[in-house]
Amino acid sequence: MNVCVAGVGYVGLITGVCLAYLDNNVYCVDIDPEKIQNLKNGIPPIYEPGLKELLEICTKKGTIKFSTDIEEGVINSDVIFIAVGTPSLPSGEPNLEYVRSVSFNIGKYIDCNKSRIVINKSTVPIGSGNWVEMLINEGVKSNKNICNNTTNKHPKFWVVSNPEFLREGCAIHDTLYPDRIVIGSDNDEALAILTKLYNPILQQNFIRPVKEKINPPNITAVPLVTTDITSAEMIKYASNAFLATKISFINEIANICEKVGADVQQVAQGIGLDSRIGNKFLNAGIGWGGSCFPKDLSAIISIAKEYDYDTELLKATINVNMQQRHNIIKKLQQALKIIKGRTIGILGLSFKPNTDDLRDAPSIYIITQLLKMGACIKAYDPIAMTKCQKTYSELNVTYENNILDLAKDCDAIIIVTEWDEFIYMDLNKIKEIMSIPIIIDSRNILDTKAAEKAGIILHQVGKSSQVKSLLNSKVG
Repeated sequence: MNVCVAGVGYVGLITGVCLAYLDNNVYCVDIDPEKIQNLKNGIPPIYEPGLKELLEICTKKGTIKFSTDIEEGVINSDVIFIAVGTPSLPSGEPNLEYVRSVSFNIGKYIDCNKSRIVINKSTVPIGSGNWVEMLINEGVKSNKNICNNTTNKHPKFWVVSNPEFLREGCAIHDTLYPDRIVIGSDNDEALAILTKLYNPILQQNFIRPVKEKINPPNITAVPLVTTDITSAEMIKYASNAFLATKISFINEIANICEKVGADVQQVAQGIGLDSRIGNKFLNAGIGWGGSCFPKDLSAIISIAKEYDYDTELLKATINVNMQQRHNIIKKLQQALKIIKGRTIGILGLSFKPNTDDLRDAPSIYIITQLLKMGACIKAYDPIAMTKCQKTYSELNVTYENNILDLAKDCDAIIIVTEWDEFIYMDLNKIKEIMSIPIIIDSRNILDTKAAEKAGIILHQVGKSSQVKSLLNSKVG
């Protein structure tokens, strides 16, 4: 099938590459010429496990092309994905200018040679299907490829909602082996075409990529959910709102655990075995970050406000999440007493492992606050350091090349991102080279017994911290 993907950011690029891998002819369009040129040279603008390898496969097969020319993509495609960004405005509402521009241009260049499906892949407010259709029709009025006016024909297209549920760090896995595919449309022809497009994924009958991190669980088919456009749009918002709430819930429980002497990991295991609850997204820690949860919660709160409904639970979800970041700083204060003049190591900059995404990363909040408090900051991340240096050049941070360089002479280390190499780091060596062997493990990834054996003063989330005599002797 011939596919155009408008916008090659995170969602658009992953979608385009995976569809091209499944032998569709994919035309990826973006307004950023540097990004397009890099992609032509096989250089993705984001880090995602397996992406570069799949991009190379698709380029060799000739199933993917990159361009800044949306006209060619629209004319040559049967299916057009709108996958541009919708960042939050200060009001909390999503910025829809990119969606507006792309929708108008689709109408501007569409023709009557065949019918087309326009898919909202971007996360857009409820009711955006009608709005996008209106914008496309506005573009049709200036359409240089418009059908002969004497025939009174009009380009035939359907607007469909097809929300994404990608997790950064395993987005290719989530695209090829999703929990479900959701299509919102009332048109049988559009549903039939998209079912055909997604059939290899639905039936799981494609050749699986040879890449350990994107190999699937044992699944033989993927559920297809077909619904109206509005419900499909709400499914996306409701999914992210629920997951964010689940994380804030376990963090709230973790804070109570610390007060009463319980272990939140054991609590999470106990409640997660309940099939009504499940064990996913019950990892207490520093809270969620990234672009999706903050943006989508702000959007759904804004949508509800338009209808005079106060989303108290969702507001509390956001408040608990922000408080959790501050709680990590409080743990550091309680451990060191004085922050000013201390050297603090930050392990992990990206908001989660296996990505270089720094959007709403807890690390940036922690670093900014500690700098204000007079601390000296060292940082290490396996992937995101270059991007952090470029994006946050104003921050006075010393970037180290490895864990041991970071640990040397530190008064404390905060683990912010749960990269695998942090889980298995040599605690004995780290203890010897730190000025004070304090680690604030905000992701609960370290083994408490191993840390104690190594002489590390370990503070975790949702667990009672043991006070060591070493701390009293070295911290003044």
